[in-house]
Amino acid sequence: MTPKRSPCPVACTLDLIGDKWTLLVVRDLLLGRSHFREFAASPEGIATNILSDRLAKLVEYDLAEKYPSPEQAGREAYRLTSKGRSLAQIVQEIAKWGLANIHGTEARLKPK
Repeated sequence: MTPKRSPCPVACTLDLIGDKWTLLVVRDLLLGRSHFREFAASPEGIATNILSDRLAKLVEYDLAEKYPSPEQAGREAYRLTSKGRSLAQIVQEIAKWGLANIHGTEARLKPK
């Protein structure tokens, strides 16, 4: 794990989930997506190398875990841990704020 640049909880949280991709991967996990191809197909168009890095980071920090895919033999799937699921309220609040304050936003993604 990367050393902390500061003991500030806001700074530490942003260091972990504050880039422009990590919470989108968490959002997709919360919506029930579990396979790499599903994350890669999200409308934001995350590059596969960045997606691989963010999934590895989520696993490293115990926000997600890998498990054998029940649908695709020989493939791995991802799911949130309880620690990762605790981000649900944050993601929901960010979505609510965006809907209320950024013209032209809409909730399009539906749970799987």
